[in-house]
Amino acid sequence: MSFEQLKLKNQLCHRLYMASNSIARAYREPLAELNLTYPQYVVMMALWEQDQITIAELINNTAIDGGAMTQILKKMTDKSLLAVVKDEHDKRKRLVQLTQQGQSLKLKAADIPSKVLCKFNNVNTEQAKQLMQLLDLVVNDLSN
Repeated sequence: MSFEQLKLKNQLCHRLYMASNSIARAYREPLAELNLTYPQYVVMMALWEQDQITIAELINNTAIDGGAMTQILKKMTDKSLLAVVKDEHDKRKRLVQLTQQGQSLKLKAADIPSKVLCKFNNVNTEQAKQLMQLLDLVVNDLSN
């Protein structure tokens, strides 16, 4: 038996793992200029899209694990990028809101996507869109 099914070259999951690591490395330098890690950047993008949301909504929007989110929010609060406050209407809920410093970081981050996309020498815009659609299908299938 040759066990072809166990060879790395035949594994979709390993290619996704390698791609994920490569993308994280591509973001490292531009995000270092903003003093952000990639997960912190994801949180910032979610809040730039919709500020003052509950922690549960933020977890849902970013797909970041709850335990990891707690640590991320603490570090970002320490950097004065956001605040976690009690909801005025429901004291059981906590809202995440950007500070002025967090809001102003949006302008500095505006060119990061294009900086990273420029590193895709062999993938055109249409292929990138197709890849996003395929990855959405993979995530949807594995989430259900």
